[in-house]
Amino acid sequence: MDRLASMAVFVKAVDLGSFAAAASALELSGPMVGKHVRFLEERLGVRLLNRTTRRQSLTDFGRAYYERCRVVLAEAEAADALAADHLSEPRGRLRVTMPALFGRRCVVPILLKLAERYPALELDLSFSDNFADLAGDGYDLAIRSLGAGSGNLDDRAGTIMRRVARHHMVICGSPSYLDRHGRPRQIEDLGSHQGIIYSRSGRVHPWLFPRDDGAPAEVTPLNRLRLDDLDAIADAAVAGMGLAWLPGWLVRERIRAGALVPLLSDQPGLHYDNYALWLQTPHLPLKVRYAVDALAARLPTLMT
Repeated sequence: MDRLASMAVFVKAVDLGSFAAAASALELSGPMVGKHVRFLEERLGVRLLNRTTRRQSLTDFGRAYYERCRVVLAEAEAADALAADHLSEPRGRLRVTMPALFGRRCVVPILLKLAERYPALELDLSFSDNFADLAGDGYDLAIRSLGAGSGNLDDRAGTIMRRVARHHMVICGSPSYLDRHGRPRQIEDLGSHQGIIYSRSGRVHPWLFPRDDGAPAEVTPLNRLRLDDLDAIADAAVAGMGLAWLPGWLVRERIRAGALVPLLSDQPGLHYDNYALWLQTPHLPLKVRYAVDALAARLPTLMT
């Protein structure tokens, strides 16, 4: 007899409480259910069930074996589902949470292309700089960034994390500002320049630079402009209001157009790793796998 089939019959008999109920659910005869269980017992040399005319109960070994059988059957189903996925397309609603600006500029175009390719895929996208509870809030996928030396992004059990891209931070200023104030030649020079600073909830975020000891160096230049939107900081820098410390993907086009000039290019710059996170599951849904693969393939091309 097939061992996996006998395991399935055994698990069903335990779940439903009787051979008769298992036989009905599996469309087998009662004697055939008994035959599958006896096959396992003879193969193992151990009794799995204590059976009387009125009831059945698991032996101590039978209970442990039952739990392992459930795991084996779940893994077998997941393995079979891989083949089904290979022949199918992602479908259904994909719920994704992501940082607002990075999401709009970098993540959404990739997901829209994915949805355009697969018409059965639905997108439910949320933009927030606060980290969401994947399980509690019902998200399939989260996109988040972590700066070098700034700790763990998420250490909760049951969460899978994959790096999909890396971007670097850039010090930049407009030609008009540099004509008036000169260029900083080293990190220490930034303290005498006007900076346009990111600030949220009253907290000023310093500019960070990697150091050999692991913890990044913090620099807070003079600042009379403090904004809580990176795009607005870039606009203010283009207007000549000061230097800015911004993601390379955000200022790339402004630099190419000559509106901003990258500075301190010979100095080590902080990088941020961009991660996709999802809940651990025996079988990763096809819609999640396709989304993560698409982001891993295309996001790096937007970071340069």
